[in-house]
Formats: sequence, C-alpha cells, structure tokens
Amino acid sequence: MNDVDLTQEDINLLNSKLGLHALLRTKKTNVKKALKETQYAVEFKKRQEELIKLQNWVIEHGKKVVLLFEGRDSAGKGGAIRRITEYINPRHYRIVALNIPTEDESRQWFFQRYINQLPKPGEIVLFDRSWYNRAVVEPVNGFCTDKEYQVFMNQVNEFEKMLIDSDTYLLKLYFSITKEEQERRFNDIKSNPLKRWKMTSVDEHAQELWNKYTKYKEVMFTKTTTDYAPWKIIDANQKSSARLEAINHVLENIPYSE
Repeated sequence: MNDVDLTQEDINLLNSKLGLHALLRTKKTNVKKALKETQYAVEFKKRQEELIKLQNWVIEHGKKVVLLFEGRDSAGKGGAIRRITEYINPRHYRIVALNIPTEDESRQWFFQRYINQLPKPGEIVLFDRSWYNRAVVEPVNGFCTDKEYQVFMNQVNEFEKMLIDSDTYLLKLYFSITKEEQERRFNDIKSNPLKRWKMTSVDEHAQELWNKYTKYKEVMFTKTTTDYAPWKIIDANQKSSARLEAINHVLENIPYSE
C-alpha cells in the first residue's frame, strides 16, 4: 500500500462499502486515490440528498425552476443533467432538448417554442441547450440570418427578466472545456460503437470552427450576463468536479428550506 498518513475518519471511510470498492476495483492499490474518490462519492451523495429537499420545497410551495445547460459539444451537459435528476421525483421535473424547429415553429416568435416548455408551479425544467442556440450554435453554423441573431440578442435579456418577474427561478450554466479536451472526447466517441450516435454533423465541424464559437460565446457572456440572470461558467475538463460544482450552484442559488 502507499505510505499515506490516515486519520481515524479516513480509515473509517476506506472501510465503508464505497471505500472498499474504490480500494479494490484496480489491481494496484492506491490508497490516496481511493480515499479521494470515496470522499468525493460521499460528498456527491450528500449533495444529491439536498437536491431531493430542494425539489420537495419546489413542489410544496408551487415554485417554478428553469435550469439552462450550455457549452460546447461534448462539454458534459448531459452527464451533469443526469446526475442532478438521478434521485429526484421524475413526476415533477422535465428535461427539454428541442429538435430542429418545424416549419411552423420557424415562423413563430423565436421564444415561442421555449415558452411552451416552461415549468408549471411545482416543477423543475432542465434545458439541454436552450434559446441560447441562437447566440452561438446557429450563427456559427449559418442556421440563422444576421438579422435573426441581432433580434435575439436585443430581446433575450428582457425575455429573461419577464420570466424572473413572473416568479420563476432561472439559472444559466455554461460548461467550458479546452480544444484539446473536446478533441479527446470526440475521439473517444468515434472509437466507441455504443457512443457513436452522439456524434452529429455539427460536432464534426466543431474543432475547425473553434475560434468562431469562441467569438460568439464571448459576445454572449458580455451581452447576456445581467444582475438578475448571470452566467455560471464551470470548468468542465474534469467531469466529476464539474458535476459537483453544477449541483452546488443550483443548491446555493435557489433559497429552498426543509
């Protein structure tokens, strides 16, 4: 075993079910690494228990919560959403990942189809990509005109203020990864038959359009960060810490009580 100074608390933790699993799951025992993994797992479980309390508060008091998950392709948005919703009541939350708009939707006011997905009292809605597609993905890939982009940028802050003024909690999370990490994740997806379905035509061009994405992303942060709806930028190169940070942000910014 590695020479590590352990407290009695550390020893008790390593002797738990989680600790023993972390110790024995690899051939070469690494006590320091196993302890760190176990501490993380214990902390993560506590945070997930708090999410249950938060949801109970939302249900009991008829609150409305909107969580936006944005970031580059393969930044870990979906994984974070799965961890947040893992143990909460599925009857009182929805995950929204909208497809390409229909012909009718493309003729509507841009925000209309998102309004149709907003939470009813007692519900949490998590957007896996949101109306901010028009701030970055659409202009980068030529899916909207410059006029449509400008109209969106001129309206989005007021739209969000109306949401919040209607007694809705709105949190905006952006998962940030490096170009090298995105490339590594893309290669992992392509080499895994169980993951290849995740790769889209937009993903295929993400690396070559990296700088263009950066330009629009920075404009988005500058123009849509407001006192009432600021962006939370999460370093997502390390998935586990990013998920914990996302959960903590939700817990710290929604004033739930038991």
